[in-house]
Amino acid sequence: MNGTAHMAIGATIGFLTANTLQTDPTTTLFLVGVGGVSGLMPDMDIDGKLSNKITFSHKFIRTLAQTIGVLMIIYSLLASSETERWLGVGAGIGIIIISSFITQRHMLTLTGLGILGTGLSLDISWLWLLGVYIILASFTPHRSYTHSIAGVLFFGVIAFQFQETLGTEGIFTTCILGYISHLLADMKFLPFNKRGVKLLLPFFSKEF
Repeated sequence: MNGTAHMAIGATIGFLTANTLQTDPTTTLFLVGVGGVSGLMPDMDIDGKLSNKITFSHKFIRTLAQTIGVLMIIYSLLASSETERWLGVGAGIGIIIISSFITQRHMLTLTGLGILGTGLSLDISWLWLLGVYIILASFTPHRSYTHSIAGVLFFGVIAFQFQETLGTEGIFTTCILGYISHLLADMKFLPFNKRGVKLLLPFFSKEF
């Protein structure tokens, strides 16, 4: 199932949660948004709709780094000291070579590190936990740990802390149900899914 469908299901869950709790229009809109994001969270392990929204384009960063490398080489060639000249040229070439290996997953890792650092500096538990989640997701294969019961539990802790911080009823329910809806929609019992999800990782790798 594609990201738009997952987001729509999550947003619907947010709306139904808000309707059940009889929330005001602002809270209802917020829960719809939270549901939509939660419905996309398991796909943080690929270059999907949500991960691409929260990260800079790796192509932009790659071009920027390569431009800096070229400028460094030119500046170094104009330097008066021969030692500085060749060190600068070497560094510029190194930046150009390293930047050619930058991928969107690397950008996701950097984003996770940024969120982790921000959460720790502000002492906001749900934010630094979200940073950890994003970092781990950037290193895992698609439809593995983020699509497992372990992923649900980890995200549940984030959702609980998020609700505790804001004090808004319905956040935890919306987050958990939105996340679970993604896993259910990716399971093999649905005819349009060629692959399933490995719910029991790390203990069993059977797809459901």
